[in-house]
Amino acid sequence: MAHDYKLTLKVRDYECDIQGIVNNSVYMNYLEHARHEFLLEKGINFAELAKNNINLVVVRAELDYKLPLASGDQFWVGIKLVQSSRVRFDFLQEIYRNIDNKLILKAKITGTSVNDRGRPYLPDEIKALFLSSSAESS
Repeated sequence: MAHDYKLTLKVRDYECDIQGIVNNSVYMNYLEHARHEFLLEKGINFAELAKNNINLVVVRAELDYKLPLASGDQFWVGIKLVQSSRVRFDFLQEIYRNIDNKLILKAKITGTSVNDRGRPYLPDEIKALFLSSSAESS
């Protein structure tokens, strides 16, 4: 998959469980951090959106764990953003270990934005991501 964004990270000791591998719940943190960094790179500040009553929310998360990471492993998270409906978008994410470029995890995180009444919609800031993405691929 061609990625729109990549972020490199390193596993910290406290992220590992008694088996010495990254706890499954920690991967959600890695994925979320990468999504926030991706949005920042695109000029979208998650916190500023929330202050303006534009709340990005996850409505579904699908994770396929392939191999474990361990303490000290360096890895990268790749993201591809696609619009999946009129009001939803998918972050297609993959995690790869740096040393051997092995696939660690594949995820599809589906999100939307809700207004101050809790109704889903796509604000202009998010719509612009899809316009710039389609212009870059042309």
